[in-house]
Amino acid sequence: MIEILIAFLIEVVCTVGVIAAGGLLIALCNRAFYSNVGSGARAVCYVTGVIGTPVHELSHALFCVIFAHKIVEIKLFQISSEDGTLGYVRHSYNPKNIYQKIGNFFIGIGPILVISGLLYLGAYLLIPSTVEAVSTGIHAINGQGGLSGAIGILINTFKAFFGAAVTLRWWIFVVVGAFFALHMNLSVPDIKGALSGLVFLLLVLLVLNVVLRLIGKSLIYGAIRVAISCGIYLTLFLSIALIINLILLGLSFLLRFSKKRR
Repeated sequence: MIEILIAFLIEVVCTVGVIAAGGLLIALCNRAFYSNVGSGARAVCYVTGVIGTPVHELSHALFCVIFAHKIVEIKLFQISSEDGTLGYVRHSYNPKNIYQKIGNFFIGIGPILVISGLLYLGAYLLIPSTVEAVSTGIHAINGQGGLSGAIGILINTFKAFFGAAVTLRWWIFVVVGAFFALHMNLSVPDIKGALSGLVFLLLVLLVLNVVLRLIGKSLIYGAIRVAISCGIYLTLFLSIALIINLILLGLSFLLRFSKKRR
């Protein structure tokens, strides 16, 4: 029983935990950024939202399709909403279907996963040295580095990323990436939807661990290794998005400071 609980906790921390931590940090960066921009926040949100909001909503829609939810209505971008909502996806599902219930979690966090993936793809195309550093680190770990190895890869990723700042491609990536990164933040309905699906996801994961342990001890250890690998990849995907958000946050503090000096 102890082995099952330990495996379950490790799997949750390496997957849901990493996503939650990354999403929280990105949300805090977003909030502080718009707060520092002040009166120009709405204009920045609208300008970047022309690209970022449709991608955000399409991320929700993608997981609606994957988990067989029916898309009732979708609005990719709008600026006339009274409550400031730039876009939304309304969907329905069969509440008796466990697969569709679990889908609520992925639909809710969809923008974090999809936009992180797109930013990673952008890095691969424009600043491949960063992605190469990541890939080299992952192969070096070879499933044995654990969390300490992931931290080492993360440090190398930061070094490679800022090492490419002398190139024009790096600046293009940061500017374009800002349009995506500023719209990764989840809304309250997104979070509520994700939490409703998380409960069923955790229950299924726990049952799966029990089954694996009953079949054989080696299988549950294998599941742990898979979870750690997933955690490493998720950390790396999210790190690129977080770096861009931190850059934007730094610029917003400079803007705020310059306003106070006037």
